Amino acid sequence: MSKVAVLKTRPETVIQDYKTLLELVKYDKILEKKKEVLLKLNLSWSLYFPSCSTQPWQLDSVLDVLTKDYKVLPVENKTVVTDPQKGIEKNKWLSIFKKYDLTFCSLTDVPWVKYNPTHKTPALDEIFPDGFEIPEMFKGKQIVHLPTVKTHGHTVTTGAMKNAFGGLLKEHRHHAHKLIHEVLVDLMKIQKEIHPSVCAVMDGTVCGDGAGPRTMVPKCKGLILASDDQVAIDAVAAKLMGFDPLSIHYIRKAHEEHVGTGDVDNIEIIGEDISDINFRFQSRKSPVIFWDQMFRQKKLSFLEKVIFHTPLFKIPILLSKIYHDYIWYTTVGRKRIKDFSKTEWGKLFEEY
Repeated sequence: MSKVAVLKTRPETVIQDYKTLLELVKYDKILEKKKEVLLKLNLSWSLYFPSCSTQPWQLDSVLDVLTKDYKVLPVENKTVVTDPQKGIEKNKWLSIFKKYDLTFCSLTDVPWVKYNPTHKTPALDEIFPDGFEIPEMFKGKQIVHLPTVKTHGHTVTTGAMKNAFGGLLKEHRHHAHKLIHEVLVDLMKIQKEIHPSVCAVMDGTVCGDGAGPRTMVPKCKGLILASDDQVAIDAVAAKLMGFDPLSIHYIRKAHEEHVGTGDVDNIEIIGEDISDINFRFQSRKSPVIFWDQMFRQKKLSFLEKVIFHTPLFKIPILLSKIYHDYIWYTTVGRKRIKDFSKTEWGKLFEEY
C-alpha cells in the first residue's frame, strides 16, 4: 500500500519537522546512500510569490537531511517565461546552496538526448511526433521533487507529477498543455524507467488558492508532506485542498493505469489525521491560461499552429510577461505579499 506522511509544523520547528517527515517515509530506504540524488526544484515564477515555488525553508530542511549521506545536485529548467538564474536569487535559494556548498545546475546547460520510452506514451507521441529529448544526466539517477501545495488553471491542482513536467521536457513543453493530463501520466511512466527511485517532499506551510500556479491567494496551512508515490502525494494534497482526487483527470488516469495510487482510501496516511481537513480551495484560470486553452483546446484551436508554432508566439510570451510581471505582480501581487509578510511564515521568509 502506498504511504504518504503528513505533519503539522511551525516556523520555529520546521527544520526538525521536515527531518521527522523524511524519517516517517523511511527516506534512507527509498534512496540508496552514497549515490547522487537529483533535487528537482519547482520554479513557477522567476519572481518570489508565496506558495508559488519551492520555499527556502523547504529546500533548507531537505538539504539539511540529505547532504549528510548523499551527493546532492539541485536542478531546475527554464520555460519561455521563467529564468532559473533570476529565480534562485528572488526565491532566496542561492544562500542555501552556499550554506551546503552546492552548485545549482540549470538544465539548459546540460546535454539532452533523444529518448524512446519502453512503455507506450500516446500523448507525448502526439505532441512530439518527431520524438523528444530528456536530460542525459537524469538516466539512472535518484530524484527528489520539491513541489508546493497549490491549484493550477490547467490541471486543477499541481504537485509532484507536474514537477516532472519541468524536468523531463525542454523549454517548449508548453505545447503539451493541449494534452496536459495525459502527458503527466506518460511522464510518470518515463520516470519509472529512468530513475531507480523517486521521492517527493511537498510544502504546504503556505498553500496557493485560486488562479495557480502563479496568481494565487497565499494561505498559511502549516502542513508538510512526503511520499515515494508521486500520484499518492498529489491525491492527498488534492484532498487537503478540498477536491475529490479521482475527479481530477491526471490523478484518475494515473491511478487507472497503475503508475501510482490516486484513491485516498487505498493510501496509508501516517503522521497527522487529515480526515477532517478541507481547505475549500477553488481552481481558477488566469487570463493567460484562459486564452492558452482557447487557442489550444477550444473554439479557436484552428489557430493553434499559427499562434504557437510560428514567430507569432513571441507575442503571447510578451503579453504573459506584461500581465504577470508588470500588471498583476505590481498591483494585486504586491498587496498579497505585503499581507503575507505580516504572518509567521512571511517573517521566516525575510530571515532568509
